[in-house]
Amino acid sequence: MNNLIVFTGGPGSGKTSVIEHLTKLGYVCAPETGRKVIQHQVALGGEALPWKNKIAFRDEMVREEQNNYEAHKHHNEFVFFDRGIVDSYGYSQLESLPIPQALTNACEEQQYAKRIFIFPPWEAIFVNDEERKQNFSEAVRTYQVMVAAYERFGYTLIEVPTLNVEQRVQFILNSLKRDPMIGQYLRA
Repeated sequence: MNNLIVFTGGPGSGKTSVIEHLTKLGYVCAPETGRKVIQHQVALGGEALPWKNKIAFRDEMVREEQNNYEAHKHHNEFVFFDRGIVDSYGYSQLESLPIPQALTNACEEQQYAKRIFIFPPWEAIFVNDEERKQNFSEAVRTYQVMVAAYERFGYTLIEVPTLNVEQRVQFILNSLKRDPMIGQYLRA
């Protein structure tokens, strides 16, 4: 699916701010599933949290990513994803969790545009909160793992420069315009 665009990288690197800006511009965007799962589990008093049960948390993220993909795969315009199914694979590697064959299969079957955008660690904007408990060194490690995970599944990574939100959005849209395989989905 050439119009399904994934943003990945470590936590606190500006992905969600760019997603929010693209949403304001009228683009279809799928929110980050990890944060959604955490908020839902905290509200329920659930166990599928990265600080309680990492496998259950990963499995919930996979379910949410599959739902996101299914909900958006037939759109005729760009859809921007704040992380994709491969992030759950990378999370499994990061946390040394067993990787079920079903997750590997999902990463192979759920196809996004082959060029994805990776947001590098950026200490100047990094903050943690009640849902994002990682420190900056963990954010750097997450970035490294996501690079390897996406490359393992044949994706080409485009690094988003450390610019303000509007400039990052312009960089992404310009990159997409120049790509003959996916530029057709960009609004005029």
